[in-house]
Amino acid sequence: MAKIGMFWGSTTDMTKEASELIHEGLEAAGHEIDSHDIRNTDPSKMLEYDNLLIGCPTWNVGELQDDWEDVFSEYEKLDFTGKTAAFFGIGDQVGYSFNFLDAVGMLAKPYMENGGKLVGKWSTEGYEFDESLGCVDGEFLGLAIDYDNQDDLTEERIEAWVEQIKDLFE
Repeated sequence: MAKIGMFWGSTTDMTKEASELIHEGLEAAGHEIDSHDIRNTDPSKMLEYDNLLIGCPTWNVGELQDDWEDVFSEYEKLDFTGKTAAFFGIGDQVGYSFNFLDAVGMLAKPYMENGGKLVGKWSTEGYEFDESLGCVDGEFLGLAIDYDNQDDLTEERIEAWVEQIKDLFE
């Protein structure tokens, strides 16, 4: 199976927790995962992998989490040609209904513009929000997790998403 570089940022440990569950699921499916907290990692490290998992919560009102914000200008200049990535994000669809999962869109857009292949889109069914930069043509650009309002669905959603993406990495 494929070796995957997972890059995530987390302020309240929710994205870290999700990354650990995703890691366990993909490892059980036979993938080798190298997990990197973006706080301590140069974004250019992503270029060492053909397969990526990228996780970021939407912070404040439609912003990137602080550690991603710190490296974003470098990240958006990377050439992702030949890379395959799946994105996952944490948000609050009730309290921040007009920017739920914006961070996924903010990271996925330059990734795709710079040659990357995106996999792992996720249905908006079961979510209630008004707007999202992370939603295109009725689908999220990655897994949407809402620990604040739908914590009871988190493990089930992660398991389903891992099942969906496990064979999409080469």
